[in-house]
Amino acid sequence: MADLDFFFDPVCPWAWITSRWVTEVQTLRDYKVSWKFISLKILNQDTMDYASMPAGYKDVHAAGTSALRVAAKARSVVGNDAVAKVYTALGTSLHNRQERDLFVADLEGHIAGLLKSAELPVEWASAVYDETFDRLIADETAIALERAGKDVGTPIITFNPGGLKEVSFFGPVISTIPRGENATKLWDAIETIATSSDMAELKRSLRARPSFD
Repeated sequence: MADLDFFFDPVCPWAWITSRWVTEVQTLRDYKVSWKFISLKILNQDTMDYASMPAGYKDVHAAGTSALRVAAKARSVVGNDAVAKVYTALGTSLHNRQERDLFVADLEGHIAGLLKSAELPVEWASAVYDETFDRLIADETAIALERAGKDVGTPIITFNPGGLKEVSFFGPVISTIPRGENATKLWDAIETIATSSDMAELKRSLRARPSFD
C-alpha cells in the first residue's frame, strides 16, 4: 500500500515542482508514492473561458490529457514505477527545457523521443490516440475531486490512502524545489498540518515565479 497518492497533470508547472520535492523526500525517507492522474482539461471543461486565456492554453491542456494516456499505458504494462518514469520524462521536457511548443506541435513524435531517451518502450507514444484510457483518467480525476473538493487545481495529494488517517489536500503549491534537509523539514510540516483533524485550508494567492532547478 502506498504512503501517498499524487495526482498530476504533466503540463502543470506547480504540480511538477511539488512532485520533484516529493521524489526528493523519497530518496531520503522510506515511503511509497502511487502516481495517479488528474486532467486539467476535464477539470476546466465547464468553468474556464479559454478565449480569455493566453494563446495555446486549450491546446496544452488537451495535450496534457493525451500524455496521461501514455502514462496510463505504462501503468497497464509495467506498473506504478513506469508512470513515475514517464512523468519524469514529460515534466523535464515541458518545464525544465520549456519544450511546450514541440510537445503540442508533434505530440506522438516528441513523446516517442522522450521515451527513447528514458530507455522506455517507444511504442507507448502511440497511446496519445488511445481513447480507451480516457475512462481511467476521468475516474481518477473524479476521485481526486471527491477527496479534496471541486474548487481546486493540481497537484492533489492524499496522505495514508486507504488508511484510517487518510486525508487529501490541493498542494502544497511551492515555487522552488526544496532539497536535502529543507525537503524533509517541509515534508514533516506539511504532513503535520494536513493530517491535523482541525485543519481545513491554508491559502494565499501571492506566488513567486516557478523555478525548476
